[in-house]
Amino acid sequence: MDFAEARRFMVDGQLRPNRVEDPRIVAALRDLPRERFVPPALAARAYADADVPLPGGRAMLKPLVLARLVQLAALKRGERALVLAAGTGFGAALMAAIGGTVTAVESDPALLAIARAALPAATPAGSVTIVQADPAQGHAAGAPWDVILIEGGVGEVPAAIEEQLAEGGRLVAVGLAGGPPGRALLARRAGGTTTTTAAFDAHAPALPGFAAAPAFAF
Repeated sequence: MDFAEARRFMVDGQLRPNRVEDPRIVAALRDLPRERFVPPALAARAYADADVPLPGGRAMLKPLVLARLVQLAALKRGERALVLAAGTGFGAALMAAIGGTVTAVESDPALLAIARAALPAATPAGSVTIVQADPAQGHAAGAPWDVILIEGGVGEVPAAIEEQLAEGGRLVAVGLAGGPPGRALLARRAGGTTTTTAAFDAHAPALPGFAAAPAFAF
């Protein structure tokens, strides 16, 4: 398979017609070897307009959803970004490619093994730090963060993660509350409080550890 040609078709057929307009993101996705961030048997599916199944019941977000989430976060060059449920590291690679200093948090050893193999050759030296930990706890040791990306579907964003945002920081995720389709969420931190708005329809597989807390019945 010609992966360079597959990247070109992905950008021109999936991203450009669907409001992915940041030239940094377009250029990065034209260059990043997405096929290296999936198990070898699934390399041919890396550029499809669909989530790619990964070990442990997880999935790599389809290119359009990831691109629009990163665009929504409006990451500026030199900002510090945290990627939670980073999986095999492709979202972290994208944020590093557009100028972020990235910390990727993942708990699954099989996914981490793929990330550790793929990231060094695909990203600027020192631009991504990998941490094995529970993504649902965020990464308070490195806070505050300018941008937080939760790479999957969430019932709710834990308050402890929102509190790790810097003043003016942004958090993006796909919210699943209320049933399909999900909605891309943008949370902004200002004046010590976080305000969340819905941006566009989006689907992402639900992440373990990010389910909504059960409501009390009276």
